[in-house]
Amino acid sequence: MIALPVSLIVALLLGFLFFRSVLFAKTTHLLGALLLACAVQSVVVSLVHYYGVAELRLVQPITASVIPALAWVAFLEGGVRPRFQTSDIWHLAAPIIMVAVVLVVPILIDALLGGLFVGYGLAILLALHRQGNELAHTRLASGPVPALIWRVIAIALIVSAASDALISVALQLGAQQAPGIILSIFSSLALLAIGFLALSPDIALARDDDEATEAAAPKPETSKPETEIPVADIMAELEELVAREKLYLDPDLTLARIARRLGYPLKQVSTAINAVTGENVSRYINKYRIDHACRALDAGENVTNTMLASGFNTKSNFNREFLRITGKTPSQWQQQNSTVR
Repeated sequence: MIALPVSLIVALLLGFLFFRSVLFAKTTHLLGALLLACAVQSVVVSLVHYYGVAELRLVQPITASVIPALAWVAFLEGGVRPRFQTSDIWHLAAPIIMVAVVLVVPILIDALLGGLFVGYGLAILLALHRQGNELAHTRLASGPVPALIWRVIAIALIVSAASDALISVALQLGAQQAPGIILSIFSSLALLAIGFLALSPDIALARDDDEATEAAAPKPETSKPETEIPVADIMAELEELVAREKLYLDPDLTLARIARRLGYPLKQVSTAINAVTGENVSRYINKYRIDHACRALDAGENVTNTMLASGFNTKSNFNREFLRITGKTPSQWQQQNSTVR
């Protein structure tokens, strides 16, 4: 009977997911690259630690260094801004720096690699905290899911770094068999989590074809400090815009698109909604969507058509928001109204 190490099983699974995502266009280029990087790293780990390919031992930290940098750039693209920028290339120089360290000062390999994984993991967590878990370019219909996914990816990066530290300690203590066990438990599972979550449609970049042709021009810059946010004006314009154009029916609606249409900075729009409603932008928009869905169900429309017509992409997100707002599932709501009739 052929026995495969955990890391190779993870590599095969991630490889399958990568080719599936390419064939069916399931994710963005950067998230696809992150998925592939995790698969390649799992293969290298298997060859080095289970099949004794010593020639790849120095390649392992180089391929590993690609992962945290790719995760950070993919996070920037999907959550902070709508597209890859030239300045992001500097982050992808991590493997080049690692090559220099491997060739010149190999004693620093573990420190640099651990620093990359922990540093980028903490950077993602800090960015999420600063933005109040509201990612400007992810779909509002997904609610808190995108922020949760990126938080788990960040933690997985940090856990992967912890596995490297444990390996170093175990070797110093003379536990020669420990690296394989630790990699199977920590590193392989962390890579699997990162790669698997990278496929989630909730963190894929929302389509934004009208970015350059928005009808509303941005408002001119003012000299007011950021603390002076025109909350009442923003909310009045927002409610008028949402009611007039039914923006909530757009499944690709994002905070960035709303702010652009209003002509106010992202942070001001988010702050105004939170100050007036006590909720974040996603919950504010999804309430309009669920109100629309309730009317459609009351009119006899089926659940699937109602979900799609109300601005949701997935049934899980629709069911979660429907239950949160109404206290019932869509099916329960439909059954209740059919009984009343």
